[in-house]
Amino acid sequence: MSGHSHWSTIKRKKGASDAKRGKMFSKFARNIMIAAKTGGGNPDMNIRLQYAIEKAKAANMPKDNIKRAIQKGVGGTTGGDFSDCLYEGYGPSGVAIMLEILTDNKNRTASEIRKVFDMCGGSLGVAGSVSWMFEKKGIFTVNADNTDEDQLMMIALDAGAEDVLRVEHVYQVICAPVDFERIKKVLSEKDVTVESSEISWVPTSFIELDEASGKKVVRLMDTLEDHDDVQEVYANFNLPKELLVEMQEER
Repeated sequence: MSGHSHWSTIKRKKGASDAKRGKMFSKFARNIMIAAKTGGGNPDMNIRLQYAIEKAKAANMPKDNIKRAIQKGVGGTTGGDFSDCLYEGYGPSGVAIMLEILTDNKNRTASEIRKVFDMCGGSLGVAGSVSWMFEKKGIFTVNADNTDEDQLMMIALDAGAEDVLRVEHVYQVICAPVDFERIKKVLSEKDVTVESSEISWVPTSFIELDEASGKKVVRLMDTLEDHDDVQEVYANFNLPKELLVEMQEER
């Protein structure tokens, strides 16, 4: 694995506005409902529900909202039969993009996502067109301000983690998906405070963009993430420092 994705850092900051948070909460609620509907309402017995709840909590989704979403899922009132899809495509400058989709109408969603790619200078690809450039990894985010790097490194690597990266104000503990639950348990036992934990698609290499192409790619990423059916967006690009500073000031 080489470097880290600027987009993963930007996403944490871009969720700060109330409008974005409201859209995020609706997506989290849908994911929780589907997880509860398919695997039951007990997160201890339903690993997908457990992941969905943890992701919602990491974004400060209110407990009452989470509880209602579980109840709706268990009660079968999700409003339709949803299915998971993985879409792949290219953005401007050949940036590889992967999307995790949750939809009740694959044809509608595919048409709408294709339109977004076309409008923003990209193209929706076929299965396998870019997934070979990503690896599925478990990622734990730990606040760097309250953590000793050497101690975290020792705990994580002894537990089977592949790497520990410093990304701005956080550490990212990287592991294979099969080791995710074990490392999660060890971090908890060692009183390591984890801000977020997830299994996601991580690029194996990155495209370094200039300011002009960076703005085009960010526009595409923002538009994709605003789509109601899009749960997560992953990409293999990094932005120039000046554009990162500009975006941080705006968001």
